[in-house]
Amino acid sequence: MPSGVLLARTRQIAAFQARYGRLPAGLTECEQAPGAGGHVVLAAVDKQLATIERCPEGPFRYGVLTVRLPVKPAPVCRADWRPVRIRFRLPPHVPATAVLCAPTLRVREGRLLLDVPYALAAPKPERAGHRIAVAFDWGLNTLLTGGTLHLTHETQPRALTDGHPVYFRAGGVLAKADRLRIHGEHISARIDQLRTLIASRQERGMRPNPRLVAKLAVLEAERERVARRRTRLNAALARAAARFMTDHAMAAGARVIYLEDLRDIQARGKGRTLNTRLSQTVRGAIVTHLRHQAATHGIAVVIVPPRGTSKYCPYCLTAFRHHKAPNNQAPGWAWATCPNTTCGYSTGRDNAAWQRIGARGLTHQHKTSLDRGSGTFVIRTVVEALDRASTVQRQTWDRTKSGPTATRPVPGKRRRVPAPPENRTPTRARPGGKRPAGWTPTHPTHRGQRCSRQQGPTTIGTPARPHRPDGARLGAGFHRHAHTTPTRGQPWPSHPPQRFRTPGITQETQAD
Repeated sequence: MPSGVLLARTRQIAAFQARYGRLPAGLTECEQAPGAGGHVVLAAVDKQLATIERCPEGPFRYGVLTVRLPVKPAPVCRADWRPVRIRFRLPPHVPATAVLCAPTLRVREGRLLLDVPYALAAPKPERAGHRIAVAFDWGLNTLLTGGTLHLTHETQPRALTDGHPVYFRAGGVLAKADRLRIHGEHISARIDQLRTLIASRQERGMRPNPRLVAKLAVLEAERERVARRRTRLNAALARAAARFMTDHAMAAGARVIYLEDLRDIQARGKGRTLNTRLSQTVRGAIVTHLRHQAATHGIAVVIVPPRGTSKYCPYCLTAFRHHKAPNNQAPGWAWATCPNTTCGYSTGRDNAAWQRIGARGLTHQHKTSLDRGSGTFVIRTVVEALDRASTVQRQTWDRTKSGPTATRPVPGKRRRVPAPPENRTPTRARPGGKRPAGWTPTHPTHRGQRCSRQQGPTTIGTPARPHRPDGARLGAGFHRHAHTTPTRGQPWPSHPPQRFRTPGITQETQAD
């Protein structure tokens, strides 16, 4: 098992020993009793007691559940059971070819709810033999950075990339989760203080203050509500990130997704704020949701060792020099530059990391194994010779103009502004004159009446209407504070690219 699980169990046992002065008899003694609401799991009963099928009148919209229920408190024979037919509506996302399975019955606010699972025939994910792959790298501000790689059909295969990364930014979701965490910590501190006051009165033989007891009950209920909000927020983030990766893999025609293994990461020595943000990342839940969504489409999820993925250049495997980003002077080491003069590759460290992850996964396909505990494909060891040969080359596109360009202005779409008299002969319909003066120039210290704020003519202002993402409003599954790169079509041609060489650099191009 991962070392993080052993470390967490060790801390749990140490906390138990510090509280009770003895070692626990087992791991179950360190944990609280599991709680669950009242529900009936019909998957555990025989088909003589419960059957489910589609409704004959509307098989695409309704289903029928037949359950045999007792008519007496202590049934002893077959006559004491009566079949009950329950007709329910199927959600619109359930395919017509899906096979309905035995549901779970729950009661909420006097209504009977059915959790109906369904099964679909899906292709089996393959652990090797992939030519197109999608790789992603974990980040902090940008949660996921990834792209598509293609393996050539040569004697010595080469990994090609089109150089178009995709991003999943969840800064708004993480900020909201951080606010909920701080709010929960403040509530927990107040609860501990109230419990101390109540315990001190009981030790002195006094009755607890009713106001303190009532306030403690209110704060405990508020803490449970905040915990449920954090759970729902993390679940929404995990589902959105998993769907983002699955959609890009389907759009690229890839049958495998490569991720780096960060199960043993420990948030230490990074400062209080950064340690907390690293610990709050829901990487495990994202991988779990990704495995389920990818398995529906026959896409394999492979975990790759992360050592050295953001340290070396993906094109020449030279050690990077990390420094501040040229367009953002915020403190950090988010930018990487290759010191090799023949390469000179410069990009974000996350952008370089996903290329190394994808190239390492494609070259180590034969070492992919199935983890029996989690059911995930894992590459456990890295061969040094294969890792040195897993360089990435950029796929360049043929820019030859064979037709009119969409962005090229045509005579009917030119600007209708008067030209200076010396540049064009004035006519009666369109007399010559000066061009418009444009925006009022701003002064660094003096503000004119027509310029109420220091804003240049090219500044993009904040829109008046609020942010309303169409995907979240239409039920696409993404959170309103999660921003992603739109999915693109097939980036790779059906025929192999042509090769041409330039001094010092090998590049790839394809016919238009």
